[in-house]
Amino acid sequence: MEITVLGTGMMGRAVAFDLEKHSNFRKITVVDKDERTLQSAKIFLKDKKIDFALLNINDSKDVKKHFKQTDVVISAVPYRYNYELTKIAIETNTHFLDLGGNNDIVNKQRSLSEKAKKNDVTIIPDCGLAPGMASVIARDIVDQMNSVDFLKLRVGGLPIDPKPPLNYQIVFSPYGLVNEYIEDAIVLDHGKIITKKSMTEIETITFPEPFIDMEAFLTSGGCSTLPYTYKNKIGYLDYKTIRYPGHCEKFKTLLDLGFAKEENIQVRDQQVAPRDLLASLLLAKLPINGKDVVLVKLLSKGVKDGKNLSFDYTIIDYYDEENDITSMMRTTAYPISITAQMIESSDISKRGVFCSEEVVPPKSFFEELEKRNIIISKTIEYE
Repeated sequence: MEITVLGTGMMGRAVAFDLEKHSNFRKITVVDKDERTLQSAKIFLKDKKIDFALLNINDSKDVKKHFKQTDVVISAVPYRYNYELTKIAIETNTHFLDLGGNNDIVNKQRSLSEKAKKNDVTIIPDCGLAPGMASVIARDIVDQMNSVDFLKLRVGGLPIDPKPPLNYQIVFSPYGLVNEYIEDAIVLDHGKIITKKSMTEIETITFPEPFIDMEAFLTSGGCSTLPYTYKNKIGYLDYKTIRYPGHCEKFKTLLDLGFAKEENIQVRDQQVAPRDLLASLLLAKLPINGKDVVLVKLLSKGVKDGKNLSFDYTIIDYYDEENDITSMMRTTAYPISITAQMIESSDISKRGVFCSEEVVPPKSFFEELEKRNIIISKTIEYE
């Protein structure tokens, strides 16, 4: 099989790095519409057996032509492209995976499941960190119980050396960050799927030093389809983002002032979209690609064979100094690379549109994570 990675930003190049190191694809191609970004990726991936090519994903004719020449495509481009790319992938009989980021687009992709099945194609949206890796962990927990009282997903990418005022660094697109903060969070509450305002219900969550007393708050997108998949299996399910204390209050102030609005406003003699201004300021003022850590914790309680069980699955993953790959790149890009490799090996053979918890086998997935030194610490207690 041959595989193509769309996009050579932080995530795309990390996907390509992992594919070249671990996969059995006979050809790996990385494409981008920007020559400078492509050349930067070439430097980052030097001495790797990877082909590079220019491709404008806004040109559907060229995209179709390229898709016909490959077997699997991984999208590491902004989520707004994924629905159209999914349609092209189905038309060209190409397996397709993406990093997701928007519930509405994922729902539109899932509406194409019968067409994908008819064309013998597997489409898997939301294959990154959360949703993605966290979704597979959720499945592993649920599979071990007869019924689940609650499942709480807590995930965050953070700088090792936080700097005020936000104690945050850019680990992926600032537009994606704002999207998570302003769209409603989906929550499963005892058979009902409801929405709650993001950046609310702040709680304290503790990890080993130095990550004592972190904060976590509701954000959108992280649980993706989990509330629907497990509507009749889990009592309560929610997703919260982990940050250093005080981040939520400070960032929410910017949003309350209107800095996330997409409609242009008049600034002197120019029309400016506040969200564009905010994204530009975040990119200009916050660190990028510094040493980081990703914190993950899934907490759950339930019943197995009449006995009460509690679960704590924890990941603390650090920046890879040897290869200059951030932890956010590792924990986002490696899961989608592993999932694509499972399609190649036929470990995933179902055809249609599915999310990770529906088709990714947890045991072999966790084994692959361990090969990349992404370690899940598991605590299971009988009560």
